[in-house]
Amino acid sequence: MDNKELIRMLNRDLADEHAAVLRYIVHGYQEGEDTPTGASLLSRAREEMWHMHWLGMIIGQLGGEPDMKPAPYPFDPANRSTMFKSYIDYENKLIPHYKEEAGRVDDPHIKRVLEREAWESKVHAGKFNKILNKLTPDEASGKPGAGNKLPPEFISRLQEIIKNKYTQMLQGIRNAWIFQKDAKTGWQIMDFSMTKMKQLAHVAEEVAANGINPMFKTDKLDLGASLAEALKNAAADLEKTRVDHIALQIGDEIKKHAGLAINIELTVNQEEYEEAEIKEWIEALKSR
Repeated sequence: MDNKELIRMLNRDLADEHAAVLRYIVHGYQEGEDTPTGASLLSRAREEMWHMHWLGMIIGQLGGEPDMKPAPYPFDPANRSTMFKSYIDYENKLIPHYKEEAGRVDDPHIKRVLEREAWESKVHAGKFNKILNKLTPDEASGKPGAGNKLPPEFISRLQEIIKNKYTQMLQGIRNAWIFQKDAKTGWQIMDFSMTKMKQLAHVAEEVAANGINPMFKTDKLDLGASLAEALKNAAADLEKTRVDHIALQIGDEIKKHAGLAINIELTVNQEEYEEAEIKEWIEALKSR
């Protein structure tokens, strides 16, 4: 298998893992992260994030461009029973898929990663099957997520913040994989991406808990090869989202959601910190 074909194959896998992350996160938020089912789903989502990370790191090391667009995730949304059966089917199909791919590559590290993706997919299927078997009849026939109680205008503002933060997070992850040769900066970017993931969760949980799918869509990502330019864009984007978060703090609706208000204030402070740090990294690059 030549390098280009290998990158294409791994990017297809990256898109599948990305799809799994989003599906389990949304369902987990709808169940509530403080419930056993919600906590289990979010745990699976975090493991799928690692699957994404291993693949993205390899793609970056091979000189490829990670495809940050998720694949479709086929599932039956009729009720919890059909949803979990869909998840089991999805994960079970990945087992022979990854085993077949592992048999086609020569690099021992990539082979091990693909083999690990296979047996961890088997574990995921088993865990979902365990949840399915524990559902009461009422739980199995019901759907996660409560009815929407939020005003449309407020939902719209939250959805825009979700989209912007999701784009910002994916951009950071992509940059960390692409610029991993600059080890220190690459890991600093990844560290901030993890913070952005939590910032995203603060708002997405509120939306999903009201039975609405968070807007996990992205604006166009910057695919440039300049670390300095990437950092400059990241700092400017942080300033933009901080302004959006500050604007959200003004108004009567946010006062009705004490937990969200606290998390938005935390996000504003974190964004100010991140922007200052990134500007310092830019200055350090200039002195090299």
